[in-house]
Amino acid sequence: MHDVKGRLLACVVSTAWLVVASLAVAAPALERGRVLVHGDDQTYRLDVEIARTPSARSFGLMERDHLPRDAGMLFVYPREQPPGSGFWMYRTRIPLDIAFLSEDGEIRAIHAMPPCPGERPSNCPSYAAGVPFSAALEVNRGYFAERGVEVGDRLTLPRKVASTH
Repeated sequence: MHDVKGRLLACVVSTAWLVVASLAVAAPALERGRVLVHGDDQTYRLDVEIARTPSARSFGLMERDHLPRDAGMLFVYPREQPPGSGFWMYRTRIPLDIAFLSEDGEIRAIHAMPPCPGERPSNCPSYAAGVPFSAALEVNRGYFAERGVEVGDRLTLPRKVASTH
């Protein structure tokens, strides 16, 4: 019985690895937009790539060595995601912060995510939101803290994103 479970687990991990590897062949072309981040009595502009499709959300910021200072990636979902959903850092080389957002742009949670040097997806931890969310914003590590942006603050999302919810 244990041998069957072990083989099944190995098959699932191998299949997941093949799916991730096929996604990593080429980053999907993403739409671009601007997010306004409201925090610490000031508003900050952030240029974002918008990951709207499952393949774009899966690829995310993989394989990048640099993210400009005032840039990020906005992950948009067609419906609210449960608190157990989250992100992982497989093949992501940049230390990131992530804000999980409500439909109207309220920051519900912020987490720090270090890069994962593991060569296998199973070696990388996942970071559950811990709250329901409709979008998520990844930025360089420290972006939110340096600007006094906290849970409860709001982002103004691009019109084309806000109108899809």
